[in-house]
Amino acid sequence: MKKSVGVITLGCDKNRVDTENMLYNLRLGGFDVTNDYSDAQILIINTCAFIEAARKESIDVILAAAGYKSDKCEKIIVTGCLPQKHMSELQTGLPEVDCFLGTNDYDKINELIASLYGEKCETPNGERNKSERIITTPLHYAYLKIADGCNNKCTFCTIPSIRGAYRSRTIESLKDETRELAEQGVKELILVAQDVTAYGADLYGKSKLTELIRELSKTDIHTLRLMYCYPELVTDELINEVASNPKVAKYMDIPIQHFDDSVLKLMNRRSRGAQIEELFNKLKTRGIAIRTTVMVGFPQESEENFKSLYDFIGRCAPEHVGVFAYSKEDGTPAAKLKGQIAKKTKAERVDAIGRLHLGNREKLNKAMIGKTLKVLYEDIDYNRNLFVGRTQFDAPDIDTKVYFTADFVDAGEYYNIKITGYDGYDLLGEKV
Repeated sequence: MKKSVGVITLGCDKNRVDTENMLYNLRLGGFDVTNDYSDAQILIINTCAFIEAARKESIDVILAAAGYKSDKCEKIIVTGCLPQKHMSELQTGLPEVDCFLGTNDYDKINELIASLYGEKCETPNGERNKSERIITTPLHYAYLKIADGCNNKCTFCTIPSIRGAYRSRTIESLKDETRELAEQGVKELILVAQDVTAYGADLYGKSKLTELIRELSKTDIHTLRLMYCYPELVTDELINEVASNPKVAKYMDIPIQHFDDSVLKLMNRRSRGAQIEELFNKLKTRGIAIRTTVMVGFPQESEENFKSLYDFIGRCAPEHVGVFAYSKEDGTPAAKLKGQIAKKTKAERVDAIGRLHLGNREKLNKAMIGKTLKVLYEDIDYNRNLFVGRTQFDAPDIDTKVYFTADFVDAGEYYNIKITGYDGYDLLGEKV
């Protein structure tokens, strides 16, 4: 079947990898993949449903995509977390959509499209090599999804009910995929899962993340980066590996959600504030940059509870902090808790943490002036007329950028940049 297909991806980087696998399937099925949605005969929206804001964005994009049906678009397919969680409601409420596909059925995309046109799929996906996908990031970096699902039972989270139990891929399959990506020119590989620190426990009886890092380091990949580590599973062995392995970025993303013990207990988080602070201090001592995510406005979060979190962010000053307001999710234990916090209060607490972190970040940036940093060049900001890159202490898209001047640079290459100033979260510099 010769049809043009456009795919819109929403949500996290794990969703992006699902899309990349689906794009490869579509190519196998003979479809033409296009970035021009107005030229697509079939539009696929791969959705997120983690919190209310994500669901709203997904619905908005679906309705906007429906507008293309007045032109060339013939079919709209919605995939991912939203239909996995709300299939029956969507089938009733979104007649514009021709079909829905959950998170466990991405491999059925070719058969599904064929059925929509009353045809038989001539190239079913079968047991294709799971490492084969079409990379949608810039060529020099990619995401490696090492597991799916989650066994943690955080009281606010719907992911286990959407994605199912934790399922690791084998070390061998991940090593094979890493070799393939390195051959394609990928230099930085970002390891992702709902919880990378739990990697391998379901297959091997205990966590094998450190062993996985060592095995991937034997390939030609230049840099490995860890995202989504649970604090209680960050062991001394893992810290030593990150700190000493020259192929691992000195960076760890560790979402703590909160710092106050009573709130952490209500969230069913296993760590406590003192343990979190000890861990963060240990990482700083080893020169490892920290990214964390915190949630404010959780049910029963008092001013004192919030101040405990606020004070911790103030004194610890993690290099990167993401903050979001608690979203009441039907079907989760937290939704049944008394003491739900008003939206206005939640917004005020989000803003307070945001301002605090900006102040911390500006102090960190000021201390960088005069230093020379190794920067990976990635883009051009035409408005500023500056090149844009990042250091090993920064993940793409979400962390600090380095804006710099140079006569000439190649995308995906590393350069020594002398820091001359800063602008809010970001650094300014010049190529040495």
